[in-house]
Amino acid sequence: MNYKNIFKIIGFLLMVLCFLELLCLAYCGRSGVWESSAARAFSTSAMVSGCTALICFLFGGRNKQDLLRKEAIAVVGLGWIICSVFGAMPYMFCEPGLSPVDSFFESMSGFTTTGASVMADLSIYPKELLLWRSLTQWLGGMGILVLFVALLSSFRIGSRAIFLHESSAKEIGGVANRTGKIATKLWSLYLTVTIICFAGFKILGMSWYDAVCHTFSTVSTGGFSPHSESIAYFNSPAIEAWTIVMMVACSINFILYAWLIRGRWDRWRDDEESKVFLIILMVATVVVGVNLSMFELEDSWLRSFRVAAFQVVALMSGTGFVTADFDAWPPLSNVLLLLLMICGGCAGSTSGGVKLSRWILFIKSIKAQVNAEFRPNLVTHLKLNGRPVSDALRIGTLFFVGLSGITVLLATLTVTLLEPQMDFVSSISAVLATLFNIGPGLGTVGPTSNFSSLAPYTKLLLSFLMAVGRLEFYAIFVLFFPSLWKKY
Repeated sequence: MNYKNIFKIIGFLLMVLCFLELLCLAYCGRSGVWESSAARAFSTSAMVSGCTALICFLFGGRNKQDLLRKEAIAVVGLGWIICSVFGAMPYMFCEPGLSPVDSFFESMSGFTTTGASVMADLSIYPKELLLWRSLTQWLGGMGILVLFVALLSSFRIGSRAIFLHESSAKEIGGVANRTGKIATKLWSLYLTVTIICFAGFKILGMSWYDAVCHTFSTVSTGGFSPHSESIAYFNSPAIEAWTIVMMVACSINFILYAWLIRGRWDRWRDDEESKVFLIILMVATVVVGVNLSMFELEDSWLRSFRVAAFQVVALMSGTGFVTADFDAWPPLSNVLLLLLMICGGCAGSTSGGVKLSRWILFIKSIKAQVNAEFRPNLVTHLKLNGRPVSDALRIGTLFFVGLSGITVLLATLTVTLLEPQMDFVSSISAVLATLFNIGPGLGTVGPTSNFSSLAPYTKLLLSFLMAVGRLEFYAIFVLFFPSLWKKY
C-alpha cells in the first residue's frame, strides 16, 4: 500500500474544501458581517481543513508512483468519508449549531447528494450555512474525485483507477487511456448545465441567493433548499416547470450530451435507458395524477397533475424537492413513489437509485434465463443499447441488485430495532431514501418532517447507507475487508 499517494490525494480534497469554505467566508462580508457566528465557523473550518491538507502533502512528499487498484479504492472510499467529516465543521461551529452526529449526517447528506436533513426550521440558520449545504451537493453531484482526475490527470497518480471506482463515472464505457479527457468533458458539461439552470431561475424571478442555492441542488439532483418549504416556497408553476426540465436533464447520461454536441444523434436514438426513463416518468405522472384526481386531494385535476409531475420527477431523479405532502397521498401513489426511488435515473448522470440500465439488464437476464429453461438449445446474446453485454457485466448486475435487496432488508431490520416507535413504512422508506440518495421518505421521515427525531446511532447508520449508495457498495464495503486488499 502506497500511503504517500493516498495522503497526497486526501490533501488535495481537503484543499478544495478549504477553498470552498473560504468562498462562504467571503460571502459573509456581503453586508459586513465578519463578526457573525457563520464567519467564525467558516474561518475556523477553513483553517483546520487547510492545515490538515498541508500535513497530508508533507506526508505525501514528491512521490509520483502510479496508484494500484487497492489504493484507488481506498482513496475513493476514504475520500468521501473524510470530506464529510471535515465538511461537518461549519454545522457545528455556527449558531445555532448542530451536534457532531447531526453535523456529520447533514454533511454526508450534502456530499452524497441525498438531501435528507436534520435541520427543521431553516429560517433560524445563517444564509452562509445554507449556501454551504447546497455547495456541498453541487461538488458531490459530478463527484469531487472526478474533479480531481480532471484537474490532475497529467500526473502519474493512477487517475484511471480512481475514475473507474467513482460511481459518477463508473458506468461510462470506453474510458481506457482517456480518463482525463472524459473527466474534463464531464465537468465542462456539468458547469454548462449549471450556468443554464441558474440563468433559468434568474429569468423566472428568483433572487441571486435563491437561484445559486437551487441551481446547485437541482443540477446535482441533491434537493437541499434554503427554505423549509422547498420549491413550494415560490408557489410558481413556471419555476416548478423549469425545475422539472433540469431534473430530467441531469438524470440522463451526461455523455449523451457530448455525443449530441458532436452531432451523433444516433447515440440518442439507440440509447434504451433514456427512452425507458422518459416513458416511466410519463406513465407514472399519469397514474399518480389520475389517482389524486379520483380522491380529490387537490383543488383541481390540473393541480393534481402539476404536483404529480413534480414529485414523480423529483423522487425518481433522486432530487427530493417537495411541492406537496405526498405522504398524505393514496396508497397506490405512495407505493409507486417508493418504486421510483429504487429505480433511479440513468447511469452516468447525477441521479440516485439503482440506475435504470441495471434494471433493464436485470430484466433481460431473467427473461433469457426463463427462455433457457424451456428452450435449452436456444443461444441468447444479451444486448444493451444495441451492443453485446459480457457475462461479467451481466453477473455483476445480478449481484448488485441482489446486494441492494439484502442491504435494504438488513438495514430496515436494524432501523426497526433502533427505532421501536417507528412504523414499518417509515423505517423502510428511511432506508430507501438514504441508501438510494433520494432525501425525504414517508411517515416519520416524510416531506413535512425530517430525520432530526431519530436516535444518534440510527443517524450514523443512515449516514453510512448514504455513502454506500453514493459509491455503489463496493468502494465502501471493501474498506471493511482488509484481506481483500492483498489480492489486488
